[in-house]
Amino acid sequence: MPGAGEAQGGGGRAKSEALVDLANPLMGTDSNYALSYGNTYPAVAVPWGMNFWTPVTGKMGNGWGYTYDDTKISGIKQTHQASPWMNDYAAFELMAVTGPVRIRQDERASWYSHKAEESRPYKYKVYLADHDVTAEVAPTNRAAQFRFTFPESDDAHIVLDAYNEGSMVNIDPARRRITGYARNNSGGVPANFHNYFVLEFDHDFTVTRTWDQNWQLRDDLKSEGGHVGAAVSFKTKKGEQIGVKVASSFISLEQAERNLAQEIGRDSYAQTEAKAKQAWETEFQRIQVSDPDQDNRRTFYSALYRMLLFPRMFHETDAQGRMVHYSPYDGKVHPGPMFTDNGFWDTWRSVFPFFALAYPELDGQIMQGLANTYKESGWLPEWASPGHRNVMIGSNSANIIADAYLNGVRGFDVETLYEAMVKNATTSEGRPTDERGRVVNAVGREGVEYYNRLGYVPYDVGINENAARTLEYATADFSLSRLAAALGKTEDAKKYAAQAQNYRKLYDSQSGWMRGRNQDGSWATPFNPLKWGDAFTEGNSLHYSWSVMQDVQGLADLMGGDKAFVDRLDSIFTTPPLFDESYYGQVIHEIREMQIVDMGQYAHGNQPIQHMIYLYDWAGAPWKTQYHVRDVMKKLYAATPDGYPGDEDNGQTSAWYVFSALGFYPVTPAVGQYAIGSPLFRTVRMTMPSGKILTIEAQNNSPENIYIQSVTLNGRPHEKTWFSREQLQQGGTLRFVMGPKPNTKWASGKAAAPFSMSAPATR
Repeated sequence: MPGAGEAQGGGGRAKSEALVDLANPLMGTDSNYALSYGNTYPAVAVPWGMNFWTPVTGKMGNGWGYTYDDTKISGIKQTHQASPWMNDYAAFELMAVTGPVRIRQDERASWYSHKAEESRPYKYKVYLADHDVTAEVAPTNRAAQFRFTFPESDDAHIVLDAYNEGSMVNIDPARRRITGYARNNSGGVPANFHNYFVLEFDHDFTVTRTWDQNWQLRDDLKSEGGHVGAAVSFKTKKGEQIGVKVASSFISLEQAERNLAQEIGRDSYAQTEAKAKQAWETEFQRIQVSDPDQDNRRTFYSALYRMLLFPRMFHETDAQGRMVHYSPYDGKVHPGPMFTDNGFWDTWRSVFPFFALAYPELDGQIMQGLANTYKESGWLPEWASPGHRNVMIGSNSANIIADAYLNGVRGFDVETLYEAMVKNATTSEGRPTDERGRVVNAVGREGVEYYNRLGYVPYDVGINENAARTLEYATADFSLSRLAAALGKTEDAKKYAAQAQNYRKLYDSQSGWMRGRNQDGSWATPFNPLKWGDAFTEGNSLHYSWSVMQDVQGLADLMGGDKAFVDRLDSIFTTPPLFDESYYGQVIHEIREMQIVDMGQYAHGNQPIQHMIYLYDWAGAPWKTQYHVRDVMKKLYAATPDGYPGDEDNGQTSAWYVFSALGFYPVTPAVGQYAIGSPLFRTVRMTMPSGKILTIEAQNNSPENIYIQSVTLNGRPHEKTWFSREQLQQGGTLRFVMGPKPNTKWASGKAAAPFSMSAPATR
């Protein structure tokens, strides 16, 4: 039944409703260094766009560029920030000012109110009270249009701040243009890195000025230096609107002009906004959610918006219509696609599985971008922003590559990527260096020589987070083995499948948890399973011990069998949120986020444990997955500024919600299976890549009726705790019957469980 006020049609939606307007870009913006409710900013963009735009409330160079509780805005900037912890690059900022020209951020900043702010994925609008100006921006992939509504003033100005670390501005009054470049970055760029920009105004300038790196305003039309900018002035009537078309390029100023012509041309502001809105609506219409709970629908589409932002396109289109990119690895221009701003430690878990399921063509393009990265740098990226960055651990590029290929994604050079994966698994020599000449040890596998000799990275050889590395390498080896088998590389497949069992070397049967191990085989002591960091990454042993996605049954057997495994899973929620933060010397925000939500040791605010809830599906207790999935969605997510349980991280924490709300989740890479949870909505109509429609119905669904009573797929009973990719992509009707009490008999037998390396015969 449709909810009150919903007209039947379009899957139970109101026919006039734009799904994109259910998304709230301010979700997660009430964050700071000490506590993250998302650490997001309101990104005005098109899906996977090269450039985003965002209002600025923080100081230049501060990773927290926009925070919800700030009271002043200094402008709207082009941003490429993937995370406050990675910070921004290639940013520049526009601001409208009245009265005396004010160029410093703190002086030009204006008071504003969320009551006079409109934030949508496709536009941002705000009233700048101190200047009596309304500022608006609407995006394209590589360009944008601004519209500033001024009061009556002889002193109306638009200020362009090209930021520090090297910038240039050049005013051309005859053409009403400003061109220039910005070079600010946070690392991961070659020496010749530039973001070239062009701004085209629809009004003549009355006065033109630039400023130099000493903040001296001059009448000069050009300024170049460490931190420069421009101010152009106008005489305005009340309500007069001044438009600015902006585009940029990492290749050249000529390419920036080409991007402006290709993506905006003669379009009005309204046309650009409408096109951006339609770009989002096209993607949102692929998943039409009908449910009387509007808050849940808003949360779903807000999460979907976040999931479709990254990785960003880094390629452009040249004069011949060919895809080309400036390489953030070797500083040259190459043909083909390039994507960036992604940490695979986060996004391999469910963002990329979603792309493989729903966007195989895009996923293939991203994979080809990875092949290009390997050709240009000699290594696969693990955290690119825009080039290799020295952060996080693992070899998780292997997971997204194998998962793509094994799930039918094509259109990329898989042999080159396989070569790159084997290189990661073989040597740590010759890894790239950063701008200070330091080895980027997040690329490749830190400690791989120890790992290949001992089966683990030792605790006592000066390599931090060693147990976490071991567990992640073992999962990557599983992905490698699956891809090797698919490519006919039989011996490699056997070798890496054997290495995928290396998780066993860290299991301490006495404590029942994963534990760091010394080079001589002895356990690292003292051992406190509640100690964060040390042998683990942004978590403790209770979080990382579940990182055996490739062999959940094998892990359950180590822990004493299914019943003991279920008890151990339960204990995560019943153990008080105690912690030892001594490795960090402070209570990091991830610890605090676990502590305050009253879920025991369950730390959903960070990625390592997010799949854990689904592991009950392997152990004959799927109703416990159903309970916890719904509990987390209810308590930890909302389309509000404090709506995430921790860092959103390039779509991963959002993708967990999107998958979970649909009723299933990818746990094991490269097998094309999705563990079943508890669907959140009464009806979902999902368009698959082939155009086939998958309808997901949840009869009797409500906040109380969270337990699955039965499942049918196209009218046939479904008695397994997982769906295959093929089943979902084929479309049809997936029907859940829900109830208020667990049906402990549904799919609770061993034959119902998803894939495990230790139990392949039952699948």
